[in-house]
Formats: sequence, structure tokens, C-alpha cells
Amino acid sequence: MKTDSSTYPSSLGDITVFRIENASGAFVELSTLGAGILSVNVPDRNGKIGNVALRYANPVDYYADDACMGKSPGRYANRIAGGHLTIGGKTYNLEINAAPNSIHGGPTGFQNRIWDAMLLADGVRMTYHSEDMEESFPGALDVSATFGWNEKNELSLDFRAVCDADTVVNLTNHAYWNLRGADSGTVLDHILKIKAGKWLPIDATHIPTGEIEDVDGTPMDFRVPKKIGRDINSDFPPLNIGGGYGQCWVFDDWQPGKFQENLVELRDECSGRILIMGSDQPGAQVYTANRVTDTPLNCSGRSYGPQEGIAIEMQHFPDSPNKPNFPATFLPAGEIYENHIVWHFSLLKYS
Repeated sequence: MKTDSSTYPSSLGDITVFRIENASGAFVELSTLGAGILSVNVPDRNGKIGNVALRYANPVDYYADDACMGKSPGRYANRIAGGHLTIGGKTYNLEINAAPNSIHGGPTGFQNRIWDAMLLADGVRMTYHSEDMEESFPGALDVSATFGWNEKNELSLDFRAVCDADTVVNLTNHAYWNLRGADSGTVLDHILKIKAGKWLPIDATHIPTGEIEDVDGTPMDFRVPKKIGRDINSDFPPLNIGGGYGQCWVFDDWQPGKFQENLVELRDECSGRILIMGSDQPGAQVYTANRVTDTPLNCSGRSYGPQEGIAIEMQHFPDSPNKPNFPATFLPAGEIYENHIVWHFSLLKYS
């Protein structure tokens, strides 16, 4: 495996970008700002290697962007209703940064901090120490994000965390994918399959109602592969709220700590590329970048617009601390939090 790194000065300190290339020439670029995925460069049906992750031209521009492009949010990815959570009978009031709720751990979160990093033989391990009461979350939390890249064009991400007090944790990565290329228009013609017979209805502020509903007969049914754009404009309240997909799907057959392969499949017939994702998490927040506008400039010198990428965020459910019927995100003091995600990039087989 061939590795290289570059440093970019910023107001936060130096940001390091690692490039990891396998023997076929496919490579990833990873940033210490927010434990981020900057690019994933894999071949298309003609053998041409191209980037399939939306990215900004300047690694410094990822700081405090609205899209959370490619970064790893925390301490709690996704939303917490009203910014309130209760642990051990004590209520903690988080900062409201997606009114009237808290999102992605607060305005800074883990995504807007520079992580320490150590280069490995086939990847990078990034670490971050979150102080007690940082953005009002209890307990000092030590978290690591270990990225791996192999000869099969598989990108893996292993989160691990431990806290000195009872807390809540929900981590993920917020990369946006466009298999046709990171500057090739919308993903509405991409074909998506999700191994999920249920989904989480939301209220007008994108908070789950607490119900878990069947996808049968709704635009949320991706058990059989279909184009993302087929039903995205349906007159269906959850789609109307966000202007497209931005909901959480509940994986079939989930068990705590059990890794499942082939949970999500995304493919683009034009490029011939296919992405298959596996995880040990109970669900995926799928967001078709409906509100992404006026981003920092990409490598073509323009901002991204709506629906030019799709984020598939393997995670626990939004607002789980306030929904006792959801899988728990409570992390007792001294216990280990783990989360394993794999993205496998390959090519469609043509007869």
C-alpha cells in the first residue's frame, strides 16, 4: 500500500490529509479535520479512475460547512429533540443548532475539530479527546476512528469510544456519494436498494415520532432496487417536509454487535460502479442532499447543488435518548462503544 500525506494550515491548526493507494491505483484521501473522507477514487466500467465522494477543493473549507461534507459527527450524530436528554435522572440541555433541536453534537461537534492521527500499514487511526461537558455532554470521552483501505477497494471505518461517566454516543460518517463522479449532476438516476422493511416517521422538525412503520406501499420501500428519483417527488408528508429523502431506515434482522453485509446497495449503470455497504448499526439515515446549496467550491470551481450526492449514514436512530423503544445509545462509564462500517466499491457485471 502506498501512502502519502500533506499539511494544510488553518485557524484551528494544521490539517493533515492522508492519501492511501492500493496496487491497482485506486485511492482514498482522509482528513484529520472531523475524521473526514475527502475522496474515494475507483475505476469505472472503462477502467478510468475517478472520485465518487463529493469533495471541496480546499481541505480547510470543510470547517463549519452546513453539509457536514464527508466528516464524522458526534458526540451524537443526527438530532436530539429540543436539545434535551436525561441521564441518571439529570437533564442536560444541549445547544440548539437546528432549531428547535440539536444536531450532530452541537455547532462544533467532533466534525469541526482536528483529530490526532497515526498512519497504519493499510490505513489511518484518528483519535479525539472530548472533555467533560463539551457542548453540554457529560463525561470525558476518548474516541478513535480507524480507517482502512484494501486491495478489494473496500473502505472500512471502525469507531471505538470509552467515557469516564455515563453518557450517550452515536457516531457515523457523513460522506455524500455520486458514483457517476463527484461533479456529474444529480444522483436521481442512481439505483438504490435498502435491506429494510421498516422506517421511522418524522414530525415537521425531522424528529422521529417514536413509531416504526412498514415501508409497504410507500415511497420508502427500497427492498427491490429502484431509481432514487422514481418516488422522490411523491405527495408523501415525510418527503414534503424535507424536499426529498432524509429519513432513517430500520435494518432487517439487526442484533446488537452483529455485523451485516449487503445492507445497502447503490449503483450507477452509466459508470458501471456499484457501492455495497455493511454495518453493525440498527439503521441508516439516508439523505439526498435536498438542502445542500452554496457549498464551498469543489474541484471544478463551483458549489454543489441539491441532490448531487446521497449520504448513507450507518447509525443508531435519531433522538434515541428520548425514545425508550429505540435501541439504546446510552454508554455506561467504562464500557466500550463500537461501530463498524464498510463501503465496498466494485463494477456491475454485464452479459
